[in-house]
Amino acid sequence: MNVDQAMKIIIKPYITEKTFAMVENESKICFIVEISANKTQISEAVKTLYKQNVKKVNTARTIYGKKAFVQFENTEKARDLATKIGML
Repeated sequence: MNVDQAMKIIIKPYITEKTFAMVENESKICFIVEISANKTQISEAVKTLYKQNVKKVNTARTIYGKKAFVQFENTEKARDLATKIGML
């Protein structure tokens, strides 16, 4: 997967108090993603854009679009990525 394809899948990070707490407590970051993207594509897009290994991806459809809750291997990696993308 190249960077252009990954940027079409990962639209933006979704930041609320709840998702902010998820970074510290569960090693997860929430993204708004393309409605047609599946979990495998989301995982590959995160690896391509942010150079981080993904442990697990959960998705949910909401009024804001499709959300992807991406879990990382440990809290440090999630915290570093959240800082890099401007969440923290």
